[in-house]
Amino acid sequence: MSENIENRRKRLIFRSGHRGTKEMDLIMGSFAAQYVPGFSEGDLALYEDILQFPDPDLYNWITGKEDAPANAINDVFEKLLAHKFV
Repeated sequence: MSENIENRRKRLIFRSGHRGTKEMDLIMGSFAAQYVPGFSEGDLALYEDILQFPDPDLYNWITGKEDAPANAINDVFEKLLAHKFV
């Protein structure tokens, strides 16, 4: 049985705020809280792909220390890069 969209959103929001490093918990958690509730099924799939990357890589890409590889860049990733954590 497939997961309904609301449960999937809740799962992704939880995973985003519990990454393993405090910095990424804060960045990804705030992004997910703001955007995941409005994501379509397609956006959720793209975001789930982003969550598969290791914290050090994501942190370096988000902070601009390294360029993200082409296979990581999509519409949701661009939104993540533009997200302002406060």
